[in-house]
Amino acid sequence: MKAGILGGGQLGRMLLQAAANYTVETYVMEKDAKCPSAHLCHHFVLGDIEDFNSVYNFGKGLDAITIEIEAVNVDALAKLESEGVKVFPATTAIRTIKNKILQKEFYQQQEIRSPDFTITESAEQLRKCAAFLPAAHKIALGGYDGRGVQLLRTEVDLDKGFDAPSVLEKMVDIKKEIAVMVALGETGETAIYPAAEMIFDPALNLLDFQISPADIPEQVLSKVEELALRVVKALKSPGIFAVEMFVDNYDEVWVNETAPRVHNSGHHTIEANYCSQFDMLWRIILGLPLGNTKPVMSSAIVNVLGAEGHSGDAVYKGLEDVLQLKNTFVHLYGKQQTKPSRKMGHVTILSNDRQELIQQAMKIKGMLKVVSL
Repeated sequence: MKAGILGGGQLGRMLLQAAANYTVETYVMEKDAKCPSAHLCHHFVLGDIEDFNSVYNFGKGLDAITIEIEAVNVDALAKLESEGVKVFPATTAIRTIKNKILQKEFYQQQEIRSPDFTITESAEQLRKCAAFLPAAHKIALGGYDGRGVQLLRTEVDLDKGFDAPSVLEKMVDIKKEIAVMVALGETGETAIYPAAEMIFDPALNLLDFQISPADIPEQVLSKVEELALRVVKALKSPGIFAVEMFVDNYDEVWVNETAPRVHNSGHHTIEANYCSQFDMLWRIILGLPLGNTKPVMSSAIVNVLGAEGHSGDAVYKGLEDVLQLKNTFVHLYGKQQTKPSRKMGHVTILSNDRQELIQQAMKIKGMLKVVSL
């Protein structure tokens, strides 16, 4: 099979590493010839994944295409799909999810519990929404990895919002943030990974570290898994999806957002589960039976971020010390340039003792720093 990946960043890189286990000829398109995936695929194409002609010409000779990010030209993918190229996930799912407005309307139409929202088309319209606060303002297109989201708590914060089509989403009193990876095969079979508990850096609005399985009661876990499966089945598309959810103070579960691809919240599955999220996606693309999602051990992930005040050629301080730790796995993303808060890699820790996972995660956060020359 000839399979293409749109996007050559760290997710594409990890997909290519998993592809070595399967009989597949890999193609990657990215506009940066030095991207982390360029040297790992069989064929690299320099091009803009948001440009219609580039995407169409890249895909027309392939059997299947998948994505590492939603910011792709969906119209080109739809044309390819109509001509027989298999797209994972289907273009209807990508189109719905990549636009935050369409995504929220989808939850509403499917009667999937998600925070109340209103749509703002401009900064002027946003300034009339003080009564809706506190809320999160999410730009409809282009947001990624914490960018494109502003938390607006009071009327003074309204000037921080976006002067573009956006979703203004009512804040929920959150007890925990949970993410679940769900796989859906072409014949409708499903596989669900154990829920992961997300701990965010409130200043950066980025994942600080996560633990899997999540520490939630069985009855809450049942709600989480049921809701995640509802979302994915309603999208009616084979693929792998990350469903991010809130658990409120009354143990009700709300869908926050969905990603139609392999996702940061599933990185631990490389070492911690029998079948990683990356292997799972290849199994779906190749029409193989879904893999085993059971955990080998409990795990934690620590994001490796560029240090504040440092931009330029990356230097990893403390890396050798972290590599000495037992049951600890370092993944660097091959990015040569660092800047503040840029994701440069992640570290996975395995242990069946939750307290040890937390202690090791905090220890590694203090040990490993990405600075510049």
